[in-house]
Amino acid sequence: MERVYTTPLLDKLGIRPGMRVAIVGALEDDDEVLDDEGPFRARLAERTSDVTVGRPKPDSDIVLLAADTTVELVALAELRSRIRPAGAIWVVSRKGKAATLRDVEVMAAAREHGLIDNKVVAFSARRTALRLVIPVALRPKR
Repeated sequence: MERVYTTPLLDKLGIRPGMRVAIVGALEDDDEVLDDEGPFRARLAERTSDVTVGRPKPDSDIVLLAADTTVELVALAELRSRIRPAGAIWVVSRKGKAATLRDVEVMAAAREHGLIDNKVVAFSARRTALRLVIPVALRPKR
């Protein structure tokens, strides 16, 4: 028996009302629909009005990086400096047979830039998302 998860995508991604969110790279509209929830960007706009497409604002809570090659992961260096210490970067890439970027490649790039992975979610029927965060030991002391 297959388990069916009903948690909305925005909740899985940890996007709460009022958060500062940035979308870096191309997330195609037809790829952004998960079940009957509707287009991702429309749902995101309902949850928070602080959404940037392109270079993230300083102290962003969540950055969604659309990446399908290791070359696109070079952006992690700049993105790390744009998130809050407890923020996250979600690397959204193709999954299954269409995948051109493996999770171990994302994890290796994350380590190179002082990040670690700690969660994975199904972003859509054709995309997966891997969450990268700054390790607690590397976060600035209060």
